[in-house]
Amino acid sequence: MGKYLLGLDAGNTVIKAVIFDCAGREVAYAGEEGHSRMPCPGYVERDLNELWANARRVIRTCLDKAGIAAGDIAAIGCAGHGNGLYALDRDGEPLIGIQSLDTRATGLVEEWASAGVGERTYPIARQRPWPSQTPTLLAWLKRHRPEVFKRIGTVFFSKDFVVNRLTGERVSEVSDMSGAGLIDLAGRRYDGQLMEAYGLGDCMDLLPTLIESADIAGRVTQEVARETGLAAGTPVVGGLFDVVASALGSGVSRTGSASIIAGTWSINQVIMDGPTLDGPVFMSSTFDRSRYMAMENSATSAANLEWLVREFFEGDHQGDISPFDACCALAAAIEPAADDPLYHPYLYGAQQDGHARAGFYGIAGWHTRGHLVRALLEGVAFGHRQHVETIRKAGATFEEAVLSGGGSRSRLWPQIFADVLGVPVSVAASRETGALGAAIAAGTGVGLFADFTQGADAMVQVERHYKPNGALAAHYDRRYALYNDIAEAMAPLWRRLSASQTMATGVAA
Repeated sequence: MGKYLLGLDAGNTVIKAVIFDCAGREVAYAGEEGHSRMPCPGYVERDLNELWANARRVIRTCLDKAGIAAGDIAAIGCAGHGNGLYALDRDGEPLIGIQSLDTRATGLVEEWASAGVGERTYPIARQRPWPSQTPTLLAWLKRHRPEVFKRIGTVFFSKDFVVNRLTGERVSEVSDMSGAGLIDLAGRRYDGQLMEAYGLGDCMDLLPTLIESADIAGRVTQEVARETGLAAGTPVVGGLFDVVASALGSGVSRTGSASIIAGTWSINQVIMDGPTLDGPVFMSSTFDRSRYMAMENSATSAANLEWLVREFFEGDHQGDISPFDACCALAAAIEPAADDPLYHPYLYGAQQDGHARAGFYGIAGWHTRGHLVRALLEGVAFGHRQHVETIRKAGATFEEAVLSGGGSRSRLWPQIFADVLGVPVSVAASRETGALGAAIAAGTGVGLFADFTQGADAMVQVERHYKPNGALAAHYDRRYALYNDIAEAMAPLWRRLSASQTMATGVAA
């Protein structure tokens, strides 16, 4: 058997290929950024042909950099962002790619909430409808774009599309399907009553074959081998919902362990032995063959810093310092004070309010760019705190957390997370935790590891630890309360703004 594992990570923006040895050491990396289209307010789409072209390029580049024989790769695993809607047509060709930042279906979610649809779906899927959830988007297309809906042959997620192109197989797996509210969570299977609740009872044939995450989905085809340099016949496992992959790749593998991901999305999750909690959470997914992940998530995390850097700091290169590091250095120079500005991280809406918008509050003439950056970093951490409090109210307990995602690369931001959340925070050595988690799943699928925990123990190392600063606890408690009060006061104004935009553009919500 080969000595290496290839992990792919198909995010909302970048697709990455990383080759690891079986001790978790990174042998080679390649990544390529894709392009999103925003044709109307709330719409976020991508070209699936571009995604596959980028995937082919990063695989070949990664192999070339590694300088290893293709046959030395024992297996391939792929992670990818959950939800959104990646559809093939009835001939198996790319049709539409809607990303998980899309909020076009906000109006449909509100309609369903009034009709009690969530009360029908939650007992089965442990999830209520939300705007960029896969079945919600599918139902939106059925109503508003019937000409596209009629052409759909397969409903996929981002990583399923890549696996399909690698192997030719029409397969998905339980972590993504459960994370999208498309399966009976306890039974780990498709459910006709659930699909009926979404108004999709006639769409069961659009769902691909369902397997476990570490099961072999297929093998690399001869054509793909020629295009990428991979060896034909290399096994490809079903893969993982990227938040589960990132948790696994950061070393979170035991029941009761907590993973916080500061990436495009705010992900806050705890491994559970069973699918049922004492109270509701945003979503639950499978973790391995028998356990589950309780999650509170929203598109309110490090994408905010990416936006700030892109729009206001990209030209501020200072020697070898990246604009991201320059931003964090500005924030680190600010001594926390009671009159610091506050920031709401709602560039792409809030979890249950697609009308919500981002904003800075309390800016005064003496505040600097550093104050605004720090406000943004704190505002993202406050958003995570809201989710953590919901998970705890539902009955999940944990005393420390592992932080991953782009936000973990900062030396400042993990400390802010520890201070705002009031728990110790660790950061794994690998920056590519999603690809590493996918590689661990691949190794498990071909028998290199007995299970995910053994794989994580073998391949994950921790790099840094942060303890909460008790002297800042009261300061952050006060700011967090004000953060929530402002959000409550702004909610009706966000709705009015959204309504005026809809009237101006004529876009169906």
